[in-house]
Amino acid sequence: MAEPRTADRSTAADSRRAAPLIVTEDVGLLDDLLRLCAAAGCQPVVHHGPPDRKATWEAAPLVIVGDDAAARCRGASRRPGVLLVGRDRDDPGVWRRGVELGAECVLRLPDAEGWLVDRIADVAEGVGRQATTVGVLGGRGGAGASTLACALAVGAARGGHRTVLVDGDPLGGGLDVLLGAEREEGLRWPDLAASEGRVAGAALEESLPSLRGLRVLSWDRGDTAGVSPEAMRSVLAAARRRGGAVVVDLPRRIDDATVEALAQIDVGLLVVPGELRAVAAARRVASMAGMVLDDLRVVVRGPYAAGVDETWVAQVLGLPLAGELPEEPGLLASLDGGSPPGGSASGPLGRFCSAFWECVLAPEALS
Repeated sequence: MAEPRTADRSTAADSRRAAPLIVTEDVGLLDDLLRLCAAAGCQPVVHHGPPDRKATWEAAPLVIVGDDAAARCRGASRRPGVLLVGRDRDDPGVWRRGVELGAECVLRLPDAEGWLVDRIADVAEGVGRQATTVGVLGGRGGAGASTLACALAVGAARGGHRTVLVDGDPLGGGLDVLLGAEREEGLRWPDLAASEGRVAGAALEESLPSLRGLRVLSWDRGDTAGVSPEAMRSVLAAARRRGGAVVVDLPRRIDDATVEALAQIDVGLLVVPGELRAVAAARRVASMAGMVLDDLRVVVRGPYAAGVDETWVAQVLGLPLAGELPEEPGLLASLDGGSPPGGSASGPLGRFCSAFWECVLAPEALS
């Protein structure tokens, strides 16, 4: 059985974290609840009956009362966030005990395990404003989507936002390489490929390589060619719960994992070079991505072919224009020298990203 945290054994660090209160004497039920708390990334306080101190009951962010302890807790003060939990599906009296206790809801294990883990994790991590999530796609191969994704992440971090950059393209060579972070310690996608269910946001962020104030989830140089849709859903949801900004570099092919990523994107940017063949290819990408993504905008990159400009490209694609990326002399040399895309706030790429975030991120989204 996992070891619960009790009031007299809590450390100073633990006391700063939101800890649910569990009230039960049922050893089997307690084992189940401790396991669910561990899955949610928190350590609860455990009592066999209502706490002696009224403040403990009232201050707990969540109170989970075992069905065996419902009668003992009947006189406790009414408060929100009380759950009555048991395992006997055939007990009709449980609803009466729930009403007497003032419980928010009555749960039965194991049926409600997934829901309860999510509720406990929300309490442990705090439920605030989710990150503004931007997905970047290339209208054709070599359009510069990965470069823009990295620059957006660098720009968001430079602006003081909590920032996570997610490499959603297993065939792209690795965003950590583009950032010069390939030797930084931390988890890569293959370490998370089997993730299912709830992933703790704080634990994910702390485990990723850190560079220039942002966290990056990239691919290693192994043979892993993708992740499951469940892993993409869980990992992106965890990154978003921490607030700030999440930037996802998306592949042009729309597979199941990419659909899961698109479902969590707030704003999509389609990078299209200013040439006819690129616009033709981008129409197919826009059509597929648009079936999932509500807000898709085009970013047009120069130089332009004769008769082509950014307004014409946006009109042909039927997408709003997010902006124009002019040529940036010396960009390749800068990357070869170890400077990340958008590393210079005064360069064309840096200026574009600053203007984009100024429009997209509200002041209250600042970390």
